[in-house]
Amino acid sequence: MSVALSVRLPESLAKELKNVALLTERPKSFLIQKALENYLQDQADLQIALDRLRDTSDPVITIEEMRKEIGL
Repeated sequence: MSVALSVRLPESLAKELKNVALLTERPKSFLIQKALENYLQDQADLQIALDRLRDTSDPVITIEEMRKEIGL
């Protein structure tokens, strides 16, 4: 099931969206959906990274230790 949403965009962004839709032969709604999916995934990844950064039980290694561990 899908839900209709209404958003306001700056004119320049709306124009860019229209151009990309024409070039890719995709509906603007498809492009917006994919962009939102990517943004939300990036935010989830960022939150995981921040949580790990703040986790005092997660060991921190130097760049030299990392390079040695992966054989560089």
